[in-house]
Amino acid sequence: MSQPKTTYQNRIELLQGTLDMLILKTLQWGEQHGYGISQAIRVTSGQVLQVETGSLYPALHRLERQGWVSAEWKKSESNQRAKFYRITALGKKQLASDYERWGRMVASIEGIMSAKRNEVGICDGSCKRLGARRY
Repeated sequence: MSQPKTTYQNRIELLQGTLDMLILKTLQWGEQHGYGISQAIRVTSGQVLQVETGSLYPALHRLERQGWVSAEWKKSESNQRAKFYRITALGKKQLASDYERWGRMVASIEGIMSAKRNEVGICDGSCKRLGARRY
């Protein structure tokens, strides 16, 4: 039996660029193969974020080309050959930068979401102040 339609509709899609940050964070905890990275993101997000194979592996290859992760073929826990990824020093710097940028974005969005109309200087049409715009 398939998942209920509401479950599918409630999945959160990752913002562009966020997946790279999440992968790098996951690898900061230790080297991991692709499936393990996907599972770590799913579990630590409380089952909310699910990274599909079609998004994960292109992101891992991009991160590898940028020098943010390195990869090595090894045997997995189930004794199968798997590519294990590890964050590099350059990747750690990128993660710090991405996390700082993410924090600024979250704070900016929170500022907008918690603002009251009269706090932002939006004119309702009766406003005559210089520079005020009517919306």
